[in-house]
Amino acid sequence: MLDPRRSEFLPMGANFNQNPGFLIADPRPPEYAHAMHKKTVKELLMMRRFNCLQDDKNVMHEFKTVKAEAIDVDVSPQLFGPPGHPNISNGFPENGHTSPQQLQHPTPADGGKLTLFHWQIQQQAQRLGGVSPELLSMQDADGDTVLHIAVAQGRRALAYVIAAKMSQCGSLDIKEHNGQTALQIAAATNQQLIVQDLLVHGAQINTRDLWGRSPLHLCAEKGHFLSLQSICRTLKVTGQQVDIEMFNYDGLTPLHAAVLSHNAVVKERRTLGNLCSYMAKELARRAHMYVECIKTLLLTGASSGTKDQKSGRTCLHMAAEEANVELFNIFLDQPQSAVNVKTFSGNTALHIVSSLQNHKRQVETVKLLMRKGADPAARNFENELPCQLVPRGPTGEKVQQLLKGNIYMLK
Repeated sequence: MLDPRRSEFLPMGANFNQNPGFLIADPRPPEYAHAMHKKTVKELLMMRRFNCLQDDKNVMHEFKTVKAEAIDVDVSPQLFGPPGHPNISNGFPENGHTSPQQLQHPTPADGGKLTLFHWQIQQQAQRLGGVSPELLSMQDADGDTVLHIAVAQGRRALAYVIAAKMSQCGSLDIKEHNGQTALQIAAATNQQLIVQDLLVHGAQINTRDLWGRSPLHLCAEKGHFLSLQSICRTLKVTGQQVDIEMFNYDGLTPLHAAVLSHNAVVKERRTLGNLCSYMAKELARRAHMYVECIKTLLLTGASSGTKDQKSGRTCLHMAAEEANVELFNIFLDQPQSAVNVKTFSGNTALHIVSSLQNHKRQVETVKLLMRKGADPAARNFENELPCQLVPRGPTGEKVQQLLKGNIYMLK
């Protein structure tokens, strides 16, 4: 693997000290190289914050004296736009790839002025100029390539140049020992700009890791809505087809994963009771992230009526398990929302909500379902009505009255 503090390559002909699975581009002691060989991508993720702070200081010091240089490198010009906001709306080929002529003549979009990102690309391209794509595709003992490591460290320019080279020999989607590609690493760490760069270079979006998760699943599980939006926006330009309803090995779509993650936040907020101001803001922030993921997936074409493959639950059933009013308002407003769909055991969302044990928002959730046409006479496969599942207590009595058709309580 690469040295995590220094991802540099020497020109061809330099004295490389080679060990199985990684390269050392500087004359450091073998003990140091052996220690760095033990670093995995997961460990690098933990080191990333410290490394980025140090790298930013070094880059800014060097950038003060940099001069624009015309070089001949394998760099795609698609992302030449304002720093941090690549321009993906202009100059895109239909298949999302660049021609050899475009690769050899990168020109900034603003008439010759280099941004920091453009300069970083030139510097990394000079270091990697003599390294073949086949050498970059070599894997270490954990299956990581230099691209996996560059992405894990958050080195966007380095990852950009490596991805441009690896795409030439079709090795952009190499998987490490957990079955994750560089794109999945970028999605898992919420690096939306690197996600966009990799998709532009042709990374495949419908790949699975060892748990059957696509990059969409990873974004949805972790609430990385910026990366999710970057994926959806970039795929519209590149034309690559995405399987928005892909099931992971737990039988869940990305939308299911986002709903269950939001449920977990709602449950944590409920069980903790009185929260300090910091914890309340933190939980609200996390809930907002998952809501944004859910809205993005729905706008992309995900269906809230898709059933999971283990129990037959839709998103409405899942939201009912925590009386999740916020998600109920989203899903019940969807066109053709089926409020009386049954799981594999015959339960509707009304059955699930009615069976909750004196939940604070149980009454409010039952009202929402009844107003949208939920059938209180529906029976599950054990021949049970929703009213037969209501627990005793003050809250249960209110729910019973709602299920019996008390119109005054529905107002």
